[in-house]
Amino acid sequence: IELLWFLRGDTNVHYLQDNKVSIWNEWSTAEQTARFGRPAGELGPVYGHQWRNFGATKNADGSYNHDGFDQLKWLVNEIKTNPNSRRLIVSGWNPCEANEVALPPCHTLFQFFVQNGKLSCQLYQRSADIFLGVPFNIASYALLTHMMAQVCDLGVGDFIWTGGDCHLYNNHIEQAKLQLSREPLPLPQLKLNPAINNLFDFKFEDIELINYQHHAAIKADVAV
Repeated sequence: IELLWFLRGDTNVHYLQDNKVSIWNEWSTAEQTARFGRPAGELGPVYGHQWRNFGATKNADGSYNHDGFDQLKWLVNEIKTNPNSRRLIVSGWNPCEANEVALPPCHTLFQFFVQNGKLSCQLYQRSADIFLGVPFNIASYALLTHMMAQVCDLGVGDFIWTGGDCHLYNNHIEQAKLQLSREPLPLPQLKLNPAINNLFDFKFEDIELINYQHHAAIKADVAV
């Protein structure tokens, strides 16, 4: 759901909450929105804004016009028309706006690469919450790679994760030990609706995990 939220260019937490996703709640409290002078639920220029409306001009009330650069539309077209490019890059980090959000982008830049008919992706993550955040980010970008490959009529290559400041919070240590004590289970198979050929047409029901096996959930509080 979070990835679909990014792809929509949405920056309001209400879409996530309506779909029972609470991972951004800690950064969308009344205190946070009042701090930045924003309407309830509005997070400011976070990922969806940077991906779909980078560099947009701002109105007097703090809202943004839709006159920025759509990095994702450009990226899809570039992969289709210039797959050998070494510039297939999307940046979530805009230094002019990094301090205008409660949580500046952690996964800051990703680059695609086409070789032998397969699409690979490398993510650079400036700040990495090893227990809670990183597994979530890896799953999200691996899914994005599959989605992008399908709409660009390519096979799926590799996903490569790169971290800068990698950290395990004190309140996650016992949970990490429990996770490490478990035996990995067989991986599921990802199935996408083959009828989707536009990146922005994917819905939750178009994504299916087949034979997904898992251990019991391990609860841990977000370290804000």
